[in-house]
Amino acid sequence: MKSIISNTMLLVALCATLFSFSDRKGGEGFEIYINGKLVLQQYGTHINDAGSLQLDQQLYNDQITIKYYHCGRVGKNRVVTIKDGQNKVMKEWRYADEATPLSAMACNVKDILNLRKGNGNIFKLYYSCSELPNGRLLTSIVAGTENTSKP
Repeated sequence: MKSIISNTMLLVALCATLFSFSDRKGGEGFEIYINGKLVLQQYGTHINDAGSLQLDQQLYNDQITIKYYHCGRVGKNRVVTIKDGQNKVMKEWRYADEATPLSAMACNVKDILNLRKGNGNIFKLYYSCSELPNGRLLTSIVAGTENTSKP
């Protein structure tokens, strides 16, 4: 009986150790990638600490990918929105409902950089869905100075 309890405790300790070093954070959070490279990640109590993302002409043809985690649930009616400094909606991307809890949402950097003309260069990136109807500010975007020649 003692060996069963000892083996069970050892198994519990091993599982706790393995899961504590897992990349999967669990809970609610998001990740933002540029061309597959992780540039911003927020989870748990830090989810409302909106960072800043610098975009410039060198990234014009690149792609931003957002992964939003809903505590293992599937987000429905997903929308990514860009707002200007006065909180005016400048652009929205709508994404189809998916069957898996983690579905990437992509948009092009050029679509954001092209918003600069007459709208300044500071924007805010929001995510909303049925589960998060008021939306969540993911990051502020500083769009580098406008260049008249596009790559």
